[in-house]
Amino acid sequence: MNNLRQFLDLLRREREIVEIDVSVSSDQELAEIHRRVVASGGPALLFKNVENADFPCVTNLFGSTKRVDMAFGSRPERFIKQVADIAQELPSVSPQKVFWRNKNIIPELLRVGMKNVSQGPVTEIMQSQPDLTRIPMLKTWPEDGGHFVTLPLVYTEDPDTGHHNLGMYRMQRHSARTMGVHWQIQKGGGFHHYSAEKRNQSLPLALFVGGPPALILSAIAPLPEGLPELMLASLLQGERLRRVRHPDVSLPLIAEAEFAICGEVPALIRQPEGPFGDHYGYYSLRHDYPILNVSRIFHRKDAIFPATVVGKPPQEDLYLGGYIQELMAPLSKLIMPAIRAIWSYGETGYHSLTAIAVEERYPREAMKFAFQILGQDGGQLNLTKFLLVIDAPFSLGDFRKVLEYALERTQLQTDLFIIANLAMDSLDYTGPEINKGSKGILIGVGDPVRELPRKYEGELPTGAISVGIFCGGCLAVQGPSYRENDSYAERLARDPKLEGWLIVFLVDDVSIVEKNITFLWSTFTRFEPAGDVYSKETSLRRHHLCYDPPIVLDCRMKPGYPAEVVVDEAIMKQVTTRWEKYFPYGGIDGSEDLMGYRGFERLD
Repeated sequence: MNNLRQFLDLLRREREIVEIDVSVSSDQELAEIHRRVVASGGPALLFKNVENADFPCVTNLFGSTKRVDMAFGSRPERFIKQVADIAQELPSVSPQKVFWRNKNIIPELLRVGMKNVSQGPVTEIMQSQPDLTRIPMLKTWPEDGGHFVTLPLVYTEDPDTGHHNLGMYRMQRHSARTMGVHWQIQKGGGFHHYSAEKRNQSLPLALFVGGPPALILSAIAPLPEGLPELMLASLLQGERLRRVRHPDVSLPLIAEAEFAICGEVPALIRQPEGPFGDHYGYYSLRHDYPILNVSRIFHRKDAIFPATVVGKPPQEDLYLGGYIQELMAPLSKLIMPAIRAIWSYGETGYHSLTAIAVEERYPREAMKFAFQILGQDGGQLNLTKFLLVIDAPFSLGDFRKVLEYALERTQLQTDLFIIANLAMDSLDYTGPEINKGSKGILIGVGDPVRELPRKYEGELPTGAISVGIFCGGCLAVQGPSYRENDSYAERLARDPKLEGWLIVFLVDDVSIVEKNITFLWSTFTRFEPAGDVYSKETSLRRHHLCYDPPIVLDCRMKPGYPAEVVVDEAIMKQVTTRWEKYFPYGGIDGSEDLMGYRGFERLD
């Protein structure tokens, strides 16, 4: 499948897309329709008439496991696993035998790469006087700072090496010819811009929108720095990726893209970008970021603008993120063979929580693997805020099961590490300031060392409103809000009524324990290890801070945290009133959901 059109045709044949003919505004209305359909498990949506835009807009392309499977099929997983198996065999088996046993893969390997062509659909129309205002970029939440490209494929080349990067960095429309480039820390395109700025040079940039589904997937893949995303895209789609050169721009263009917005990012110029309702379920705030001066816009004659909407999980990114983690697992094992499994939890925004399963071959080796994850030079795992290390033989997707396994085995005095004064994901505002924070590591390996409490008995802790059990050894306590009592977590950790419980999450609503998704989203996005972790007692031994249980994690909403993303009530009522006009043939559930919690019902 080498372009968006082929995917849309497949969705039509499978009745996985619905076309909306009536006029829809790109200012929140379209996003609210999309969110309701995602929350109900509904189809992809093709908006054929977007107000004040010259192009239709398609959303929810990947909002279900079925559509992700339709987009990519089984070939990529089989192919990557076979490549990883070959690489593992080569050191001990002769290359002739290895390739003879895997001769079926040779034709596929020969199809991986780039193919330069003289023309392609993306260059059918060129705007030499660009007008970004006619493209249906979306404003998705009421406090957003403007309209954004939400499925951007940002292509740059390193000024020093020529190596390329393709990343998904949101782009805000500032004017008809300028955009904000949201290069967070640890982003390949941002590193290219850093190199250009050292030379006091502008950085050429091509923003692709649409194209092969594999291109979208490769842009979000957690590849080590320097590995080419376009090669991964070619591998995923099973054929060479077609590129075209145009004399008006210096960078190659993806021939099958719907749009290519080209220009340069000048050195040493920043403008405010944001706010933006982000995939953490909160707003990322307004900060200064580089800008793109647009010189040309290329697009197909009948271009379709793909977009997505992020917010509280589950959204499209949760399905894509799960698929990419499963897809890349064989390569992760190849790079880090002693790490059996890695799982980052999309319910927390991915960077907030990761678990790894390891095989500890000698005492304390588990910590080596933790350093390996957090010290990766490329990819995004090094931004993990809290890392759980276990040696379990089961899948890591069920966090309730993972945490309980760790708590049965951990010795908190020696197995809990909090490392302060580090970089933290730009979208995580729990630290003292943007890009700054801390990391937590909890190790739980070996044989069980305790029986965990599974029932709370007796009086509530002093000041508590209610308690709930998330798993054995882990309690959630609802008490006063942070504004009412900002020191309550410290006092709670010393409450004798919590004797026997290892970890206590202090929360605003104890009902979150009912589901993994509500628990994960409401806790790990709301605390910072160095600032919000308390224990009954601490002591310094051999320069290591030892924590005596219970450990209390203060996960209450705090002053300074960005607000949750919540739909504008007027937009919500407008969409409800117009629902039958969007879907005159019925069959699409569109219940109102002011706070955006309805999607929680679809997952554990």
